[in-house]
Amino acid sequence: MNQAVKIKTQTAFEVRPFKVYTHRQIDKISTLQHISKDLLFEMKVVANVLPFRVNDYVIEQLIDWDNIPNDPIFQLTFPQREMLKPESFERMANLMKKDASRQDIQKLAAVLQSELNPHPAGQMDLNVPALEGETLAGMQHKYKETVLFFPSQGQVCHSYCTFCFRWAQFVGDKELQFAAKEADSLHAYLAQHQEVSDVLLTGGDPLVMKTQKLDQYLTGFLKPELEHIQTVRIGTKSLSFWPQRFVSDPDADDLLRSMEKLVSEGKHVALMAHYNHWQEMDTPIAHEAIKRIRNTGAQIRSQGPLLANINDDAAVWQRLWNDQVKLGIIPYYMFVERDTGAKRYFAVPLAKAWNIYREAMQNVSGLGRTARGPSMSSGPGKIEIQGITEIKGEKVFVLRFIQGRNPDWVQRPFFAKFDDKATWLDDLRPAFGEEKFFFTDEYEKMLRG
Repeated sequence: MNQAVKIKTQTAFEVRPFKVYTHRQIDKISTLQHISKDLLFEMKVVANVLPFRVNDYVIEQLIDWDNIPNDPIFQLTFPQREMLKPESFERMANLMKKDASRQDIQKLAAVLQSELNPHPAGQMDLNVPALEGETLAGMQHKYKETVLFFPSQGQVCHSYCTFCFRWAQFVGDKELQFAAKEADSLHAYLAQHQEVSDVLLTGGDPLVMKTQKLDQYLTGFLKPELEHIQTVRIGTKSLSFWPQRFVSDPDADDLLRSMEKLVSEGKHVALMAHYNHWQEMDTPIAHEAIKRIRNTGAQIRSQGPLLANINDDAAVWQRLWNDQVKLGIIPYYMFVERDTGAKRYFAVPLAKAWNIYREAMQNVSGLGRTARGPSMSSGPGKIEIQGITEIKGEKVFVLRFIQGRNPDWVQRPFFAKFDDKATWLDDLRPAFGEEKFFFTDEYEKMLRG
């Protein structure tokens, strides 16, 4: 193993226990004591509906407490009143003011959650594969070459993002969760599907798992019958919320050795790192974690959504991508916030998203222009906004598929009427007098099964 990875770094960075706070411990976060009681109550109201979890590293190292409530990492991790519709907020607030029972609060929370589109883009219906006639609820197979796997012990995160499109994983309703308990089912399914080249371990966050558990999944990819699996991706927010996972955790070196072994055996290993703001990379231990991962031969690719109140500013994305290139991270995606959860608070109009992306791209080098976007992970597939222009007197969005449920859709351009208020594909209408987009009939047939 590379010497930089072999050397233990506990002497350079503090070995600290992982300490986390959930919605029931908000009052115990000492840093919150100087904020108003009204703001604290508002956070508790929202945290009863949408998941809240934050750790002491985020609290102590990433948030600027002199800039509350505007600090982007505070907005990213602490619930905000406007995340709920006014009427939903008032219903929960009134119940809490009456000192309602935990059961009554949970009952109302379930009602309000059901209104928030917990699984957009057909995740519970179209994407679930089967093995020998039995559905595999902990997997998704939306695109021909890529399988998503949700290890059961990775369905939590070091901290929760307030915008998260997989918020339904964390609210305690098993009917809303994806989870798989056994690695064998994953490996058996992949062995039967030679068209699959890429596996994405996701969640939650797989890197909350101990390396010993994670290895049960990773080592299986080295079996001869899985030679067709070329790329192992791990979706993670740990580089932001707990870089200690790669530096000073007791099994940090074991994790790096596992990654290096996959690389040495010919697999492409990519950490799909979720970044929303450059502040997340601006600590010494975050830099060390990035360096150690790169020393294994694995790549780090960055992705994240454009979010109102957090990063809807071209200067933020410009610095984010420039800093990432400097650190050896590959900018990969700028996403559009999905139509789920607290979208009403975080959504950015598509026209504004395109202008932010374009301005940021104008101010990064060619190596930073690897970031694709703004991209919508919609039901039909990943659709990129390529531009806004005028054709034959009509102002239009220029769109294309980056990925599609039908591979024939990929890279096909199409056009939608310009709408300065549209925030998602469903808000758009075909341009030039067309009744439907070219993929509509085929996609609707897929929905009907």
